[in-house]
Amino acid sequence: MSRIIHLFENPERFIVGTVGEPGDRTFFVQAKAGRRLISVAVEKSQVLALAERINFLIREINKTNPELLRNKQPVDDKPMEAPIMEEFVVGIIGLIWLADRELISMDFQAFDQSLISDDGLEVELLGEEDEGPDLLRLVITPSSAEIFADRALKVVNAGRPPCIFCGLPLDARGHVCPRANGYRR
Repeated sequence: MSRIIHLFENPERFIVGTVGEPGDRTFFVQAKAGRRLISVAVEKSQVLALAERINFLIREINKTNPELLRNKQPVDDKPMEAPIMEEFVVGIIGLIWLADRELISMDFQAFDQSLISDDGLEVELLGEEDEGPDLLRLVITPSSAEIFADRALKVVNAGRPPCIFCGLPLDARGHVCPRANGYRR
């Protein structure tokens, strides 16, 4: 089966959002260009790591070329677009600065067990070969990436509040707190 590469260059929308209640949310990255809409499922930890790496990359870009970040785009705080249909579950995310074009490329590759090393410590992000897992590739401006990272951090932090004693997320029914020797708080 041939690999499908969903390419979005400067999409109208590129956001992160969730479906479900805090503690039981599914995270999605969604891109839209014209009538094309794609949603891929990601882990909360992947969203957080991506936002942190984007912010690091933006700081580095700002050191060498602060002009690229002057044209701020409007913040997109609208909900995800329906229908939210998971195209695939993301296994690997790649982030690249395309210096010659002054753009950022993000690759979201579908999870594929065969790309994990025997020791489970290494995974492989494939190029544009004919065979392999599907890929969502977004090519965006640094300003769009910065807006995405800000929203991603807000979405991640909008979950359950942390316990003031142990820092673990609180459930609506309370939680068994390790700092309280297993008693519910």
